[in-house]
Amino acid sequence: MSLTELIAGVEAHEKTLTVFNADEDVVESLREHFSDRNVVVEQGDAAGGPSDYVVLSKDEEFLTAASVEQVLNPRRDARPYFEHDGGRPILDHLDETMFTSYDTRQMVSASREIEDRAWRIGAGELHAGFQKLSVLETQLDVYEQLGDRPNLDVHAYAYPDVDFPDHESFTVHVERSKEVERSWFVIYDGAGVDANKCALLAEEREPRRFYGFWTYDPDTVDWLLEHLRTAYGLIETDGGETDGDIRH
Repeated sequence: MSLTELIAGVEAHEKTLTVFNADEDVVESLREHFSDRNVVVEQGDAAGGPSDYVVLSKDEEFLTAASVEQVLNPRRDARPYFEHDGGRPILDHLDETMFTSYDTRQMVSASREIEDRAWRIGAGELHAGFQKLSVLETQLDVYEQLGDRPNLDVHAYAYPDVDFPDHESFTVHVERSKEVERSWFVIYDGAGVDANKCALLAEEREPRRFYGFWTYDPDTVDWLLEHLRTAYGLIETDGGETDGDIRH
């Protein structure tokens, strides 16, 4: 299975957010709020029930419920995308949730969340796909800093569209692969701790517009890492390891 096929598999698992006993303007606010997610927002009717609450379901299976206030105004001290807290019952169930048509600014913001987690823990492996070497060049300072963490093993992947950039503290995988050229990903193995694992994966379907998902599901993170190691890892020869398209 390729990275594109994984994105398509997550995309196929659309969730439904049903809004009960709320005004139409509340429903429209929720539709706008989730406009970049793979979530259908619909209005329901539950006579005699509480007002302004929502139910999240998948294939008619109940997942969780919350008030509209909890969804639209989560705790202000919560970090976006990758940090769990008890005040976000809906978002916690949107693990492996698709986002649609993210621009470069939104992708960078999401990527920074994972990079920050790797920096704070300071151990394990961080793998990042930049699509092209010219994009990686713009992030060299950030990745040199990450690579300087003594127990953090940092890998970058890119298609060669410019000369190979000078770098010191991390590994660059130069890959003439359409998958690498189309995919933006940041994957952190959590230093082996499942609760710390997280990943962002997206593909460029329109010029600088990205479709994909984020996840903190450890099995999905492990699959992504295994895919990268299998498809783009070091090559063993009779003389030991060779670098192939991998440069240190």
